[in-house]
Amino acid sequence: MSTQSRTDPVPARGTGALIAVLVGAAFVMILNETILSVALRDLSVDLGVPTTTVQWLTSGFLLTMAVVIPTTGYVLDRFTPRGVFLTSVGTFTAGTAISGFAPGFEVLLVGRVVQAAGTAIMIPLLMTTILRLVPPERRGATMGTITIVIALAPAIGPTIGGAVLGLGWRWMFWLVLPLAAIALAVGASLLRLDGGGRPVPLDVASVLLSAVGFGGLVYGLSAIGTGSGGGVPPWVPAVVGVVALVVFVARQLRLQRDGRALLDLRPFQQRSFVVALVLTALVLLSLIGVAAVLLPLYLQSVIGVSTVVSGLAVLPGGLLLGLLGRPVGALFDRVGARPLVIPGAVLMACGLGLFSTMGPDTPLAVVIVYHLILMGGLSLMMTPLMTEALGSLPDRLYSHGSAILTTLQQVAGALGTALFVTVAALGSASAAPAPDAAGLHAAFLVAGGVGVVAVLLSLLVRPRSSTPEPVEAAGA
Repeated sequence: MSTQSRTDPVPARGTGALIAVLVGAAFVMILNETILSVALRDLSVDLGVPTTTVQWLTSGFLLTMAVVIPTTGYVLDRFTPRGVFLTSVGTFTAGTAISGFAPGFEVLLVGRVVQAAGTAIMIPLLMTTILRLVPPERRGATMGTITIVIALAPAIGPTIGGAVLGLGWRWMFWLVLPLAAIALAVGASLLRLDGGGRPVPLDVASVLLSAVGFGGLVYGLSAIGTGSGGGVPPWVPAVVGVVALVVFVARQLRLQRDGRALLDLRPFQQRSFVVALVLTALVLLSLIGVAAVLLPLYLQSVIGVSTVVSGLAVLPGGLLLGLLGRPVGALFDRVGARPLVIPGAVLMACGLGLFSTMGPDTPLAVVIVYHLILMGGLSLMMTPLMTEALGSLPDRLYSHGSAILTTLQQVAGALGTALFVTVAALGSASAAPAPDAAGLHAAFLVAGGVGVVAVLLSLLVRPRSSTPEPVEAAGA
């Protein structure tokens, strides 16, 4: 990656095309998080390995993301946006090729890890690029496109995977390969941005602490949520991760005094950033833990619909969340975050509360309506909160704020799954092999409590102000 600090600026007329390329590349890359989920059984048979082993093709992808993302603040500071983009998409393309032509499971797993390493860099790069290219008065609408990537790509990944699976699982990679190559070529020609090139030394100890901390925490929480741990109690890696993160934070606070932190934590000095970050965590708890895990489980085990039907039932809500990203962002540009986040939190709490009223005889259409209410609320919150959080930071902290926000997505997703699945298991009959109606009802009640907390916290979102909050400078 190039470390040159100055590049030719992008003309105004080319900004839209550049962002479109970045969004398209990110969409294809995030799509690969979930595209293999419907092919695990076929892969197990074709590769001759147990299903529990094949699961690492998705778990390994997410775990690699959790390890790499916290380093992206340093990467975006150290290297030019063009160099970061070429490395990100180039790495993803290489991983896709390795996966598509893998002779066995081991090589396929390596390909997935390489894919994930490239993917992890893209979302922080996309966020940082939008913040630097788009003026504040139009930033919300443009940031809304990120919601399409975050919400829509994972939602339709299994659907696309199921459609392609009839051709064979390798086509899931072969069809993506030319798209990645086109994005690489177009991005290389369009991406000319100032930024990066700051000669920051790499603190190896911070990299190791980050990997153990975030990797251990996400792995432990994911193992709790899925009821697996490979013979090791799931709480062990989670506790090791938390301890490593405490040491990591202490080290970053010391290093950032000289501008040498791997992940600069000064964004936490901004009240608007912290409030938006906490609310975003609650949004992601609900989006992943409830909408993506609990609700399909309830539809299949209590109402008794098939896996295909449960997937179709949650698809309208996923589409609503993705498609409202840009219109809600445009509203944010006009009115700010507070008038959108507060009603969004109320809708979120109502949707979560309505889930707790469901029973075995609840019509599927009613469940879909409840899900749409929840997703409507989340759509009013996600884009404004992301834009509010990052927009409150000075330019020099954009990359680290983006890294913090994207890391939170991984941790909150794992935490939401672990929290609600654990509550559902504790509330179920002891002899039940999976969470039953009583356990899932208890989990939905806890989710309703999360919604109430979100409503209360939304009141802390400040009205729009043109005066930025002060942030301690590096070296202070």
